[in-house]
Amino acid sequence: MMSPKEVIPIASDHAGFEMKQALAATMKEMGFDVQDLGTTSEQSVDYPDFAHPLAREVSEGKVKRGVLLCGTGLGMSYVANRYPHVRAAVVWNPEVAELSREHNDANVLVLPARCISTDQGKAILKKWLETPFAGGRHERRVEKIEVEPDAR
Repeated sequence: MMSPKEVIPIASDHAGFEMKQALAATMKEMGFDVQDLGTTSEQSVDYPDFAHPLAREVSEGKVKRGVLLCGTGLGMSYVANRYPHVRAAVVWNPEVAELSREHNDANVLVLPARCISTDQGKAILKKWLETPFAGGRHERRVEKIEVEPDAR
């Protein structure tokens, strides 16, 4: 019996639209079920309108991970990281992608579309999707993200 494909939502603002299209195709080639949450063109839009729905899905456990893109990656990461259980990492090279997964269990990849090429974006995405969380000593640290300092 075949296991179902992992569903991975992807969303961008206008600055990330072109790269989002290419990365969605790459994820499909890798065997993932891609859920495109927009935007649908390079016409100017507000990044929070696309980050909120994706972050909500990850936060509520409807999906394990997602991908966001905007010009610098910063705006999308600000929105996504406001949600419980979301660990959105702005990533600019494959090494950071690997470490964000291994050490921090990043569950949202955020790409700075105006700062990297589409080929770089694909390499980052592949490394991020293929890298498991290392657990061990890193698990303790990741668990502390959800706890307020006064609550410890």
